[in-house]
Amino acid sequence: MARLVDWLESFVSSLGGAGLFFVAFLDSSFVSLPEINDVLLVMMVIRNEALMPYYAGMATAGSLAGCLVLYALGRKGGDALLRRWVAGPRLESAMRLFERFGVLAVVVPALLPPPAPFKVFVLLSGVTRLPVWRFLVAVSVGRGVRYFGEGALAVRYGDQALELIRAHGPAITGVVLALVVLGVVGGLFWRRARA
Repeated sequence: MARLVDWLESFVSSLGGAGLFFVAFLDSSFVSLPEINDVLLVMMVIRNEALMPYYAGMATAGSLAGCLVLYALGRKGGDALLRRWVAGPRLESAMRLFERFGVLAVVVPALLPPPAPFKVFVLLSGVTRLPVWRFLVAVSVGRGVRYFGEGALAVRYGDQALELIRAHGPAITGVVLALVVLGVVGGLFWRRARA
């Protein structure tokens, strides 16, 4: 894994933001590259903090483009692909989560680090014909918060950011997840109060 990261780091660094876009696209579509995009983003931001918004934006855009490919596959008969890819009880559980929480079932896995089953929910979005604009917003918010958050950690903590993310990633994710849930609950109460 270390060799792959070293090779990808030199390759992606030579391409800059376009390299991050490419890796994020692959990771979010056909190839699983767990944590590599996160590590590369942090390394590149450490080298050039001024480009953090650009790097995080390119990683977000690449992930969004890759997710759109899976979403389109889901709309064009992805049910069969999904059933081959995910075992029965896990698929039923994912379907229940998706039906119950809708867009949040896309936003939350988009925030979570691997091994969160994000691609399942992307395919489910297409299979259930979630409106494309809602899907785009959900992925953009989830991945944007993740990548811009990692970029901010890299600016703040430098080389220690990778260790911080690896050691406290689940806790950081939990805090972000709690904030998202509080925001949604607050929004629902606000909407009811206005009605």
